[in-house]
Amino acid sequence: MSLFCSVSTVKAQQEPNSMDSVEIGLITCSPHEEVYSLYGHSAIHYRDYRKGIDAVFNWGVFNYKTPHFVWRFIFGTTDYELEAVPFRPFCEYYKGWGSQVTEQLLDLTPVEKQRICNALAENLKPENRTYRYNFFYDNCSTRPRNIIENNLEGEVVYEKLPESRQQTFRQMIHDQMGDHRWSAFGNDLLLGFKADLETTQREQQFLPSNLQLDFMNAVVVRNGQRQPLVKDDPIVHVALGEQPFEPGFPLSPFTCAIIFLAINILLFLLEEYKKKTFRWIDVTLMLATGLTGCILLLMLFSQHPATSTNLQILILNPLSLFFIPSVIRQRKTRWFTLSLYFIIAFFLGDLLQDYAEGMECVALCLLLRYWRHRHDK
Repeated sequence: MSLFCSVSTVKAQQEPNSMDSVEIGLITCSPHEEVYSLYGHSAIHYRDYRKGIDAVFNWGVFNYKTPHFVWRFIFGTTDYELEAVPFRPFCEYYKGWGSQVTEQLLDLTPVEKQRICNALAENLKPENRTYRYNFFYDNCSTRPRNIIENNLEGEVVYEKLPESRQQTFRQMIHDQMGDHRWSAFGNDLLLGFKADLETTQREQQFLPSNLQLDFMNAVVVRNGQRQPLVKDDPIVHVALGEQPFEPGFPLSPFTCAIIFLAINILLFLLEEYKKKTFRWIDVTLMLATGLTGCILLLMLFSQHPATSTNLQILILNPLSLFFIPSVIRQRKTRWFTLSLYFIIAFFLGDLLQDYAEGMECVALCLLLRYWRHRHDK
């Protein structure tokens, strides 16, 4: 099978006049139910009818078998690759997941086609095809956009961002999550307050669906002349099919948090009634929040955008781990008084950051422990 993965094949077309048989389009794939695909996908479709080349340039390839993959992903040092694959198998893959594959044919001059052709060939070289993935700023959506924009003879002008798209990174992620509330909870747990800052139109194009919308209404200004970037309405190569669905955990994070708070309130009332402190409650809470806090502490050193300065670390505090021995031995400790200040700061921080679902309930559980120990000396 002929693949458009040879640099020599691409570079063979050096004259712009030879590009009459070439069409280039932006591919957008709708999300499917797998967590890694909840945001959709973008790619570049290159066709040369004369040479029989029909390939997709895909910047979303990564290798699970890479050494220390999990740790590299946590610290934002995951490398993705560009791969050129045949168009039909690419579509069949997404058809199998029930995803829709659409294409926006670009209205390009022969020179622009040649420039994009050369840029794709350059990116496909072994020394260039690997790049450091950045979820918000350098991903499978921004890479095709940059290839297209950087090789036009004019400037791309996007339609003004409508009010309906005045969103933060966190809000856009929530929109893509749908019913995957536990996945959204995990994202919210790791994202800091930078994810709640206002975003620009260009920043929002990290989502393939936003890039598709912006391309549809974009124009290219060449020598003072404005011309639409996209020729016509998107071509639907694969219609949205039936997506496989696997039911998740039946309870939402907020419901679990309410149950957790209710149990802690009942235990607190039992302690008050018996005039006795259950140290195992303190140890359990301190261990759970402290270990989770260690993950948030690691994320402060991650290269992932918007994970630093996460105010949830105030209650998911790794410092609690150092006070557990004193609590077990029933020695004097200032942890519970110290935790009160962290809890107050946490609630004040709610003005700056949207917390993960149910985190306020965790803070109230910790507040109950302070109240139980308020007379400790």
